[in-house]
Amino acid sequence: MAEFIIWLENARHWGWGIFGIFLVVLEIFAPGAVFLWMGIAAFIVGLGVFIWPEIEWRYQLLLFAALSVASVFVARRYLRSNPIQTDRPTLNRRGTQYIDRIFTLGTPIVDGRGNLHVDDTMWKIQGPELDAGVKVRVTGVDGVMLTVEPYDPEAP
Repeated sequence: MAEFIIWLENARHWGWGIFGIFLVVLEIFAPGAVFLWMGIAAFIVGLGVFIWPEIEWRYQLLLFAALSVASVFVARRYLRSNPIQTDRPTLNRRGTQYIDRIFTLGTPIVDGRGNLHVDDTMWKIQGPELDAGVKVRVTGVDGVMLTVEPYDPEAP
């Protein structure tokens, strides 16, 4: 602990810059949009120490903590109200990719539950009791379970 305090007492702007780079690289390996903002906070503290080198280490640490919390809070709030637009909104939501697709049951649905082979995966399904060989349309996703209904080619 003493070595850490000595390092903090002698911290310069480049030390905060290296720490910021470390946090941004850590974001690559542990994505969650937290370390990125903490890295930006470290860069800002480094800039502050570059401009005012006499800032005491306690205030540097306090500034880093405050900027980290504030930047994460502001970024999450901004991204919640302005979601990132994409041309593939179902990319990492496999179940939603199957909505409105038609499949043939390999096994019957009994007591509202069954299994459906979709592409290379066996999915749990829920829906009305149906025999094997019946065509079904996926209508929704509930966690890891697909909701199906009998396929009616006449329906819109």
